Amino acid sequence: MFHVCTPLACYLTLCTLHLVAYRKLARSYHPDVNKEPNAEQKFKEISNAYEVLSDDEKRSLYDRYGEAGLKGAGMGMGDFSNPFDLFESLFEGMGGMGGMGGMGGMGGRSSRSRVVDGEDEYYNLVLKFNEAVFGVEKEIEITRLETCGTCNGSGAKPGTTPTTCSTCGGQGQVVSSARTPLGVFQQVMTCSSCGGTGELSTPCTACSGDSRVRRTKRISLKVPAGVDSGSRLRVRSEGNAGRRGGAPGDLFVMIEVIPDPILKRDDNNILYSCKVSYIDAILGTTLKVPTVDGMVDLKIPAGTQPNTTLVMAKKGVPLLNKSNMRGDQLVRVQVEIPKRLSSEEKKLIEELANLSKGKAATSRR
Repeated sequence: MFHVCTPLACYLTLCTLHLVAYRKLARSYHPDVNKEPNAEQKFKEISNAYEVLSDDEKRSLYDRYGEAGLKGAGMGMGDFSNPFDLFESLFEGMGGMGGMGGMGGMGGRSSRSRVVDGEDEYYNLVLKFNEAVFGVEKEIEITRLETCGTCNGSGAKPGTTPTTCSTCGGQGQVVSSARTPLGVFQQVMTCSSCGGTGELSTPCTACSGDSRVRRTKRISLKVPAGVDSGSRLRVRSEGNAGRRGGAPGDLFVMIEVIPDPILKRDDNNILYSCKVSYIDAILGTTLKVPTVDGMVDLKIPAGTQPNTTLVMAKKGVPLLNKSNMRGDQLVRVQVEIPKRLSSEEKKLIEELANLSKGKAATSRR
């Protein structure tokens, strides 16, 4: 006898048939991996569904009595209260799974009434070293899909009258059925003939029926101080236009920073190496060293040892979104020892050595 399975039964059936994809979704929505605001809620819903799927007793109760059977046995579904909507939102677009709208007359939603949000766009921006350190305002030119002005986003040629799609009968969806061990599984898919609109029309000549056209736009972008290679800036609503009133996507600007040949960056600190003579290391001196702020005096204390690191406080990179706080510049001092000495230099050093030995002998007495 033919029967239509309930939304949750269909959901569980699909999970059985595609358990690998199901587990992949659970991993992708784990709060430790996915930082989106609704990830934790989705993960709870997926976990509760999987609990029913993997527990023979719970699955048997649901197969026989539905969700009421779980509640009656003290096994409430918790956050997994609407498996129909969860299935549609999580699995939509996963290739061959289709939507769940209109399944068995339960929760049906016409595809033509659903808005479709626009896709995100990406732009690669290359910055100079100091631009990344202190921030900069850039004007960039992007290419994106915008709503067609000729047809106002309908995709139809102005002045023409749409006709009902004969494939789906104007529903925007087609249904296929398959018998499984858990019952009959109905798969609802977007109609390929009309693209889910339920109507066929003469395509707009400006957008070829796509409802959107590709255009360029110049955008003023404020890059904050402290960005680095791999940083990502988000400009809301500057991505591709949505369809049927859907919200536009966002623009993501990917940052790449050209390295400085002298100064090296380590998070919010700047690394620099300087060389001093052994005389200056012994007696101390003052050097001019490059920083992101320009040339600055650095005092080399007397008796500085080779590979000593001196800290130039607050001469590093401003913290991202906290430009009033900065890292440090760390200067590694390399002491140069001459390989060759003049006879006069050698004589003076020998005298210094003898003097040093004399002091050492006196101190031991």
